[in-house]
Amino acid sequence: MTAFATEADLVAKARAGSDEAFGRLVDLNQQAVRAFLRRLCGDPAEADDLAQETFLTAWSTLGRLRDQVKVRTWLCGIAFRKAQTAMRSRSRAARRDRQWLDTRDTVFAPGGDDRALVERAMAELAIDQRAAVALCLAGDWSHSEAAEALGVPVGTVKSHVARGRAKLLELLGARS
Repeated sequence: MTAFATEADLVAKARAGSDEAFGRLVDLNQQAVRAFLRRLCGDPAEADDLAQETFLTAWSTLGRLRDQVKVRTWLCGIAFRKAQTAMRSRSRAARRDRQWLDTRDTVFAPGGDDRALVERAMAELAIDQRAAVALCLAGDWSHSEAAEALGVPVGTVKSHVARGRAKLLELLGARS
């Protein structure tokens, strides 16, 4: 390939299936795309990942590039949409995490003598309640994970946890 190929020539060859032409388009534009994403994201590693996704998307959608649009403009548009999606995803995950933390009961982390009291109180529980409490409350397993491990329905795990927790609070002299 000639060193003086125009952008339009490279696009045409890349559309025809030339990996070399597409590679040249990437070489010509990756600095601008990465710089844009680094300013946008503030995280160089995430920006590099998004740049990779941008070029993968560009390769698979090269046929959609309109002839009058510059490749760099088109690539930065793809990069912007990739960054928006990543930011929305991160925001949703953070919101879910906050909601989950807000719904959790305060964790009781016994030490020394308290640990012995909790162990004695746990020994008072029926074995199925003790297992459900150990997994869901102490082990931070989900009800469905505990149900799978114990081989019982999810509803059974939920009732074992509720009854076990109430019994533990009663035995330990706490209020629910």
